[in-house]
Amino acid sequence: MSVRFRLCACAAIALLGACSILPKAESPDIYRLPATPLPRDSTPAVNWSLRVDTPNAERMIDSSRIAVLPQGDVVSVYQGARWSDTATTLLRNRIVDAFRDNGRIAGLSSDETSLQADYSLSGDLRSFQSVYQNGQPVVVIRFDARLVKNNGLSIVASHRFDITQPVGGTSVPQVVAAFGQASDALASQLVSWTLQQPLGGREVHTN
Repeated sequence: MSVRFRLCACAAIALLGACSILPKAESPDIYRLPATPLPRDSTPAVNWSLRVDTPNAERMIDSSRIAVLPQGDVVSVYQGARWSDTATTLLRNRIVDAFRDNGRIAGLSSDETSLQADYSLSGDLRSFQSVYQNGQPVVVIRFDARLVKNNGLSIVASHRFDITQPVGGTSVPQVVAAFGQASDALASQLVSWTLQQPLGGREVHTN
């Protein structure tokens, strides 16, 4: 047996031994965004269609990691926990479900299908994280919404939504539950605001 062969064999055995003592990869808990259906609206349906677009967001938010700011501007994430999709996709789906629960917009779609629509609801997701206030976590969602008329691509309405939801504890499931409550509140407010706009008639810009 050559010296070179013996050296290679020893190296391979050493590598196998090292691999056997390395810690196993972490298997994170995967969380869906909790949701409570909105009540059905008995008001007559509108005569225009709407597409809900996935919000724009910075990398920290456009991720499956559950973000937390434990102190000041220090950004961290909850270890061993993930969203089932990116936060922007989960929020878009929650908004679509809220409009579907409401029932007044028959022509409803999302940018996942790229169907044509009279208007688009888009925006910038500025915050989607928990922050610590007086030692307790609070979920914060900030969304700058825009209603866009697709024929001509003009903004007909815009509004900033700020949602805060105290967390009932410090465990990850409690934080996730608060994210669900905050997302429900945002979706409900977005549906009401959108349906209050004089769409289909004279265009206005509101804040």
